[in-house]
Amino acid sequence: MTSTSPDLAADAPALPDEGHVSAIVADVVAERAGHLFGLMGNGNAHLISRLTRRGFPFTSARHEASTVAMADAYYRATGDISAATTTYGAGFTNAYTTLAEARMARIPLVLVVGDAPSTGLRPFDVDQAKAAEAAGVVTLTAGPGNAADITHRAFDLALQTVQPVIVAIPYDLATGPPSDPEPLQPLPAKPVWPAEPGDLDRVASLLAAAERPLILAGRGVLLAHATEELRDVGDRLGALFMTSVMAANAFNSPWDLGIAGGFTRSHRLDVARQADLVLVVGASLNTFQTRYGTLFPDGTRVVRVDNEPDPGHPDAEYIRADIHPFIEGLLERVPTASSTWRSQVPEVSQTEFRSSLPSEDPVEFGPDGRLNPRAVVAALDRILPAERSVVMDGGHFIGWAPMYLSVPDPQAMILVGTAFQSIGLGFGSAAGVSVARPERTTVLVSGDGGGLMGLADFETFLRATRKGVVVVLNDSAYGAELHQYAAKGLHNQAMLIDEVDFAAVGRALGAQGTKARTLADLDRLQEWLTNHEEGVYVLDVAISQKVVAEFMAESVAAKG
Repeated sequence: MTSTSPDLAADAPALPDEGHVSAIVADVVAERAGHLFGLMGNGNAHLISRLTRRGFPFTSARHEASTVAMADAYYRATGDISAATTTYGAGFTNAYTTLAEARMARIPLVLVVGDAPSTGLRPFDVDQAKAAEAAGVVTLTAGPGNAADITHRAFDLALQTVQPVIVAIPYDLATGPPSDPEPLQPLPAKPVWPAEPGDLDRVASLLAAAERPLILAGRGVLLAHATEELRDVGDRLGALFMTSVMAANAFNSPWDLGIAGGFTRSHRLDVARQADLVLVVGASLNTFQTRYGTLFPDGTRVVRVDNEPDPGHPDAEYIRADIHPFIEGLLERVPTASSTWRSQVPEVSQTEFRSSLPSEDPVEFGPDGRLNPRAVVAALDRILPAERSVVMDGGHFIGWAPMYLSVPDPQAMILVGTAFQSIGLGFGSAAGVSVARPERTTVLVSGDGGGLMGLADFETFLRATRKGVVVVLNDSAYGAELHQYAAKGLHNQAMLIDEVDFAAVGRALGAQGTKARTLADLDRLQEWLTNHEEGVYVLDVAISQKVVAEFMAESVAAKG
């Protein structure tokens, strides 16, 4: 026989991980994905063995939630699809939260799972396809007659829909031989939303007539590869720019006011609110992005262009069109303005305006004597290497890192958990980013609640990271609950966490680190970064429970 594995001799005996359904699926994964993230169990042992034997890049998690979290983050950091794998049953359900996060955040990846036998559920099985369907995820089942084609379809479908897709391998078929091919119907063509000339003419006229036009770009602009063209439109008009958090620094322009929404700096917000026309492209305008309706004053004209369905924002005119051709059409129509908004606000382009110094609240300590997180994160912006990836878990603490930490490009600002409102995904996600971009310093910013929840994959992050920094903004509490519910009189016992020294935990696992109680303590991180080319440093920062992030204050106010 002739082996399908390149490192096996033609006359070698068959190995237990070749020539069957799992091996066929594995070979397609090797062809289509850049990396496999997983945790081995009964349902995927043959798949993983097939790939690791041939040297395919594989990173093992310590908890199944991190298998999908790593694959998700790999895509966010590179734009390249990857794959994850778990076994059936508990392996699948352990990954359910991160699968739901990837679905809601619109992250294309393929999750290969073991599944119940084709003959029916065993006492310890669950209906995984129905569970996945409840989260909006499609399951494709690999069998002897379709293993290769169905796995290719999973990758095609994930990329076309920008969603995760599951490939399930029934337990009794995993090591079965292939059979005659079962032809698949081709995927339906992706819908096309043309740029209508009337819409283009009208938007171009609105932009030309505006005295203070502002262009707000979201992730859709990145997916459409339309960033340069949209920046050219803005430059012709002398417009100012903003982005969603998932498109941070996409314009790479001195006229960028930064992230729009709950992370907008106050002095930048003051300028943005002067806009008389806002063109929103490829961003959803969800409640967080609009600061609960306060991002722009009442009466500001807002036009939103996207190829996604309209979420029904009441104050925006919606145009459904594919983004790249629409922006190209605008570029052909908008004139070069002679007098622009930029000439009225020259300070926007100055270094001092873009400084990370926290004009909102620069003091070192909060009212309770613990560090002010604004001052801490602003100081970290100057200490951390400029060539960095910033990964954030979910929690109250996310109010500060996107405000003060700059990144070299949008793929270096990675928030996980926000789509599904979850915490505890930070260590796994940061490990995926470290694998994806090893040339950059991976900076994980976590809270103590999420850090404790995801502790199993602290070791995974250390193992996967060439050079990294873990910053735990530690308020000894579930801060979001504290500021939403204790403030209303609910008893706070369940909202508090005994003080944990994550730096000590990191040292026990082989990292270095320190507990910071003053800004001067950050000098230890600076010294370590200067003297080490590799390794991980853990900075546990004792931050105040009394400092409330702007986005949280607005959320509480909006909910009454």
